Amino acid sequence: MHSFGYRANALLTFALTILALMCAIASFSDNFNFPSPSAQIQIVKFNWFQKQAHGNDEVSLTMNITADLQSLFTWNTKQLFIFVAAEYETPQNSLNQVSLWDAIIPAKEHAKFWIQTANKYRFIDQGSNLRGKEFNLTLHWHVMPRTGKMFADKLVMSGFRLPEEHR
Repeated sequence: MHSFGYRANALLTFALTILALMCAIASFSDNFNFPSPSAQIQIVKFNWFQKQAHGNDEVSLTMNITADLQSLFTWNTKQLFIFVAAEYETPQNSLNQVSLWDAIIPAKEHAKFWIQTANKYRFIDQGSNLRGKEFNLTLHWHVMPRTGKMFADKLVMSGFRLPEEHR
């Protein structure tokens, strides 16, 4: 006859093995989800474009963000972290990325939205490289699952240009 400790150990080991197997299957099942998110970002206006005292360019802008990210949610999705970044090139760097706005989407019901907002974070370039500069606005998202690895992707919207003169 086996002792109580031996039986408890066997039961706990079996339960944890089944739980780990269920988590692996849940994580694997997300590989069969092919999301089709859509988003559009429009710049409503440039609030101001100025040169700071120490020579850096700074921009404040208002933008409309329209997105339908509901297809990113599955039964294994806990939440989404999204952010909008301005991306541009300068002589010093082939890629500059400046985060302008971010949000956490906790549920599928909140994943289809429209918002008009000014940039939440400062859009500053080291130097005076922003005058007349072409840039992209990119919506990045990170899918945080209940179990398994995190997934990230983005949508790039191009064709934006900063003003030629400081205001």
